[in-house]
Amino acid sequence: MATPSGEKPEAQWGTLHLSCSSLQVWTPRMLEALARGNDGRQWHTLMDKVFSPKTLALALRAVCAKKGAPGIDGQTTQAVAQKAAEQIEIIGRLLQEGRYEPRAAKRVWIDKAGSNEKRPLGLPTVRDRIVQKSLHIILEPIFEHEFAQHSYGFRPGRKARQAVERVEGLLKEGYHWVVDADIKGYFDSIPQNQLMARVREKIADGRVLGLLEKFLGQGVMESMKGWQPTESGTPQGAVISPLLANIYLNPLDHLMVSKGWEMTRYADDFIIQCRSQAEAEEALVMVRVWMEEAGLTLHPQKTKIVDATQRGGFEFLGWHFERGHRWPREKSRAKFQDAIRKVTRRSNGTSMASIIAAVNRRVRGWGNYFRGGVRNVPQRLEEWTRKRLRSILRKRDKRKGCGHGLDHNRYPNAYFAERGLIFLSAITHGAAPSPAPRTKVRAGTC
Repeated sequence: MATPSGEKPEAQWGTLHLSCSSLQVWTPRMLEALARGNDGRQWHTLMDKVFSPKTLALALRAVCAKKGAPGIDGQTTQAVAQKAAEQIEIIGRLLQEGRYEPRAAKRVWIDKAGSNEKRPLGLPTVRDRIVQKSLHIILEPIFEHEFAQHSYGFRPGRKARQAVERVEGLLKEGYHWVVDADIKGYFDSIPQNQLMARVREKIADGRVLGLLEKFLGQGVMESMKGWQPTESGTPQGAVISPLLANIYLNPLDHLMVSKGWEMTRYADDFIIQCRSQAEAEEALVMVRVWMEEAGLTLHPQKTKIVDATQRGGFEFLGWHFERGHRWPREKSRAKFQDAIRKVTRRSNGTSMASIIAAVNRRVRGWGNYFRGGVRNVPQRLEEWTRKRLRSILRKRDKRKGCGHGLDHNRYPNAYFAERGLIFLSAITHGAAPSPAPRTKVRAGTC
């Protein structure tokens, strides 16, 4: 989303990447102090910048642009945006007077990609999201200055693709012994007292600290269960949660750097790459000790040491790495297929042009992230996608079944290319549309 001045969502000040919202709010004097590390002192008097109309306006615009679902009060982002000036005035006054009280987050359960399990998500009210975003705009630069280079999750100027490229580069350099770590229920397990202690290392404004503590203790509201306290963790779905999660794991990042180990982290998902099995075992022991002291637990089944040059490999950020190659992991492929199924049901009554447009949006998003890697995975997925489209056309021709080899002659690849279908392999590998397969597609495989 562009800012009022037309800037991109991220910008660079000196050697530091910051959101453009932060750059609009932080004064040159504050930025200079930030570059110096504030001379080792804590930051005071920040609350006035949190409730500043300028900061709240930027926060409201950012929150409403995402069009998230409403919280327990039923208030939508559209309704809040229509009364932006009024909302900013009310929120600012409550914050200034110390009377702002967060509402409980709405607990919903969403599907985990590629599995039958569900994970909890907390939906704060739109007003709470605005306040959290305002806090985020002010606090992010302070902690961003201290974050390690190998941390990529939810940080300005950093993306998951960069983390993947770092992992692949280290594999090529011989760092193929991998500590594949998984923190059990990380966002729900962070000890709040220890988290706030880490925040206090940099922040001394009591009103800001008090507001953060209110959000950590706001609780969740779930249908049929009522209000439930949140005595630990920072709920997934809260605007401020990713920043707080990065703050808590930052000491672990720097511990790995001090030991000379090559760690790559994206939020709570991280691996450590080593040159030998002995080094990997030593790193895992140290991580376990750190986790215990931090009140966290490594998942006993999902945490392991692997040799990426052998069969089996490891998975990271949606990719599977094995024996010098990488490809989208099974759950990533399943997520793509689930998305395509939703828009290519045989009962879909919209025009083929509309269906192809919907397919293209999903192909672009998935393909842009999964560029490179082995070729056969995207080629198989694009063949499967065309088969889904042929099945729709077959039904519209009032022919039974899911289709057979003759449908490739009736609706060849060129038929879909002429109608604007984007071929997945063209994005992932810059490949020309693949020819129609010679083998027949058996009925019942749609």
